Amino acid sequence: MKTTIKLGLIASCLTVPFAAQALEFAGYLRSGAGTSTGSGKQQCFQLPGAQSKYRLGNECEQYAELELRQDLLTLDDGSVLSVDAMASLYNKYDRALKFQGEDNGSARMPQMYAQWSNLPSLNGGSVWAGRRYYKRNDIHISDFYYWNQSATGGGVEDVKIGDLKYSYALSRKDNLYQKEYATRHDFNVAGFKTNPGGELELGLSYIEKAGGRDANSGWAITAQHVQKAFLGGKNKFALQYGEGPGTGLGYTGNTALDNSSKSYRAVEFFDWQITPRFGGQVEAVYQKDIRPGSQDQTWMSIGVRPAYAISEQFKLVTELGHDQVDAAGGTRKLSKFTFAPTWSPKGPDFWARPEVRLYYTYATWNEAAKRAANELAAGSALSDTGAYGTARHGSNVGVQVEYWWK
Repeated sequence: MKTTIKLGLIASCLTVPFAAQALEFAGYLRSGAGTSTGSGKQQCFQLPGAQSKYRLGNECEQYAELELRQDLLTLDDGSVLSVDAMASLYNKYDRALKFQGEDNGSARMPQMYAQWSNLPSLNGGSVWAGRRYYKRNDIHISDFYYWNQSATGGGVEDVKIGDLKYSYALSRKDNLYQKEYATRHDFNVAGFKTNPGGELELGLSYIEKAGGRDANSGWAITAQHVQKAFLGGKNKFALQYGEGPGTGLGYTGNTALDNSSKSYRAVEFFDWQITPRFGGQVEAVYQKDIRPGSQDQTWMSIGVRPAYAISEQFKLVTELGHDQVDAAGGTRKLSKFTFAPTWSPKGPDFWARPEVRLYYTYATWNEAAKRAANELAAGSALSDTGAYGTARHGSNVGVQVEYWWK
């Protein structure tokens, strides 16, 4: 959705020629209500040690992002100066809508930056500075941002040299929850043509030693192949490796870790739209963390969300996901299934939004998962003090709306 604003007063005050500009309004919203069968408030299922959970019928919060972007100047050379700001609102289920406080939620400004884009001197590249969502790669069905270079800083983006695009960003802080500031350098090279419809991108992150006696430097590398026109969608395959604070593999990890701490990750996922009415997404993740003191851990995850539209505006959506973590104390396991009859007023496509879903979710976990939850996440769904007590299974029912626009 775009709202046009006439800028006559500003134009009359400026000597640099530019066309009438527009204020762009984009956003994302998910909201709903649910209950844990036989108990009360809904609790979501996530395995301790897993970095994500399967989302459908398994989200326990209201969340919105509201973004405004304004092109301020369009210069004679075609370059554009713009500003961008985004507010995010988060609130837990069964809480007053205050969007603040540990027991309720938060209101943040995850983006606020300026950008000068389409610069002829950079062969169509751009320069930017501020707090920004930057080169985020995620898997939709689990909301897993496996390669995410968002931060507060600045950089040069997508400078074309030959067939390749080069980017560099310098940042100090990934997000609100990063405990210690650390200077991070992110280098990306994209556009390697590997096969018809396929491209390879490479990334290197170097994290300088943060302040403090116990801090260390670290680094991470990522190689990602994207195949377009794959079963009506696209396929992504990524390999990642990091040491020290680079074990965040896209984020700034624990700055106290040294190069004896290492992490490996492989990510494979694709979405499909085989027919106008049958689409979905499938993923597989493998991660190995090597840590001193017998704290090694291996996380494996596999899941799928197929959607079949029985009419132009009504889908039957299911999701099946399994997570497994091998760590000290045993092998933890969690499996989750969701069935969600869904109204889709904008059509049968898998990505069509908004969606209004009724859902039923059932999950089961093993004893090792429960022991880990008791130790690491007391009060969560898998723990003895959660909604399901000492049981090793549980279910939720509810309704949710999800919508994005731009």
